[in-house]
Amino acid sequence: MELPILLKEKLEQEIDEIELKKLKQSAQNISEKYRDKSSNKMSTRLIASREDAVAYAVSRMPATYGAVCFALKHSLEMMTNAEITSLLDVGAGTGTATWAVNELLKIESNICVENEDYMLNLGQKLMKNEIDNVQWIKKNIITDNIEEKADLVISSYVLNEIKAENRNQILEKLWNSTEKLLLIIEPGTPEGYNQIKEIRDYFIKKGANIVAPCAHEKECKISKNDWCAFSCRVARTKVHKLLKEGEAPYEDEKFSYIAVSKMKTAKKDRILRHPKIENGRITLKLCTTEGDIEEKTITKKEKEKFKIAKKLNNGDILK
Repeated sequence: MELPILLKEKLEQEIDEIELKKLKQSAQNISEKYRDKSSNKMSTRLIASREDAVAYAVSRMPATYGAVCFALKHSLEMMTNAEITSLLDVGAGTGTATWAVNELLKIESNICVENEDYMLNLGQKLMKNEIDNVQWIKKNIITDNIEEKADLVISSYVLNEIKAENRNQILEKLWNSTEKLLLIIEPGTPEGYNQIKEIRDYFIKKGANIVAPCAHEKECKISKNDWCAFSCRVARTKVHKLLKEGEAPYEDEKFSYIAVSKMKTAKKDRILRHPKIENGRITLKLCTTEGDIEEKTITKKEKEKFKIAKKLNNGDILK
């Protein structure tokens, strides 16, 4: 998966205006701040300059774009009758989720909420003349009210930066702003998954309908030593590789997500892991509509089913 050509061109223009040495230093500083478990990320300025914002965009936009496209595509499969024409991107950063949504849907109204000035300014610049009907609003999502509403509300890689005691009030704000679908994405780590699991429990108590990836609203049966995460492969640009100090032309972004709705949605068994193909059979690990975690084996003797199963991947529904 790659960023849209127009977005890549805009990013390249920004990169050309900054010395590579400064970009690398900014990328390193941001990485160190993220890894510092002792700091409160919401009180520590992760993005303190234009160079920081561009370095962040180069390093993180491809992966975030891929994760949002993946999660939204699988969520929309379960909401075929929902007409979604408005978007609220909360904690928008440089607007990656908004780019992804507009790639998949015809959006008539885009609202991006962001508190960091350098991120907001870069996001506006990247979208100028490329995404129509977009409004950027500066807000602190902890202390400020969110009066805006939209059919689709997205929060990607935001809640993991917020203290646990503040998360529920933000979830309440996100839910109040949601007309049809709310999508939340976090890192595909045990910690990120545990946050998603807590978010899932919160919305089930609120009476929300779980859209994806869960196939049910019952207690999650994933074992304590495991976690529910998905992955997508995203292409790296030349500068991206330099900032990441790696030679691979791609990277695999792992993430956990939850999509909830105020509308009734379909339920289908979902594949939780990459299918295992060996000795003429395919084994699928499934989250089922009955609330169980099961393994289903399809053999070559089941010609049509086997043919279909060969094309399936993690995150897909079993039709």
